[in-house]
Amino acid sequence: MLDLPASGKKSRSEFIAEQLEEAVIKGAIPAGSRFDETSIAAQFGVSRTPVREALHILCGRGLAEREPYKGVVVTQISAQRIDEMFEAMAELEATCGRLSSHRMTMSERAALESMHREMNALAEEGDCVGYNEINTRFHDLLFQGSRNSDLIAAAQTLRLKLAPFRKYQLKDKGRLKRSCNEHQQIVDAILDQSPKAAENALRRHLVSAAQEVLLKRQRQEDEVAKATVLDKV
Repeated sequence: MLDLPASGKKSRSEFIAEQLEEAVIKGAIPAGSRFDETSIAAQFGVSRTPVREALHILCGRGLAEREPYKGVVVTQISAQRIDEMFEAMAELEATCGRLSSHRMTMSERAALESMHREMNALAEEGDCVGYNEINTRFHDLLFQGSRNSDLIAAAQTLRLKLAPFRKYQLKDKGRLKRSCNEHQQIVDAILDQSPKAAENALRRHLVSAAQEVLLKRQRQEDEVAKATVLDKV
C-alpha cells in the first residue's frame, strides 16, 4: 500500500491519477494494458471510488480510454502524437504571448515577474513539485493576459492533456534551470511589450519542453529494450 496525502489541496483521486500518469509515461504500464480497479484500490489502500475518479482523469487527458467489454485501457501515445500536441501548444502559447505583451495590466506583468523569481529559487533547490505548481500559474496568467476567451479555453484544454508530460520533463534540476532561462526571455518580452519577442520566446520554450520529453522517452525505451535483451541471454 502506498502512502496517500493525509490532507491538503490534493485529493486521493488526484494523487492516484498522478502516480498512474507517471507509470504510463515511463512505459511501466504499456499501451493496451487494462487498469484493474480492484488491484489499484488494493495497491493504494482505498475504495474503488477514488480509483474510478483517477481513471476518469486519465481518460480526460488522453492517456487512457474506455473500451467496450474491456474497461479502461492505456492508449498508444506515439512520439509523433506528443510532437503534434506540443506543436499545437507552442502555437497557442505564442499567440497568447503576442497578445499579452500589450494587453496585460501593470499588476499582471508584476505578478508574472514575481512568479518567475519564485521559480528561480525553487529551481535552485531542485523543488520540481513546487516549480511545476507555479509554472502552471505562470502560463495560465499568460493565457488570461490575451483577453481572448476562445483562445484561453483552447489553451487550457490542451494544457490539461499535456500536463503530465510537462510535469514529467521538469523532474530534472538541469531542466528546471533551462526552463528558468527560457522564462526570463518570456518575462523580458512581456515587460518590454514586445509582441514578436514574446511570441518567439514562448514558441522556443515549448519546443525545448517537447525535445526534453521525447529524449527522456527515447532513453527509457532504449533501457527497456536493453533489459529485455539481457533477460534473454
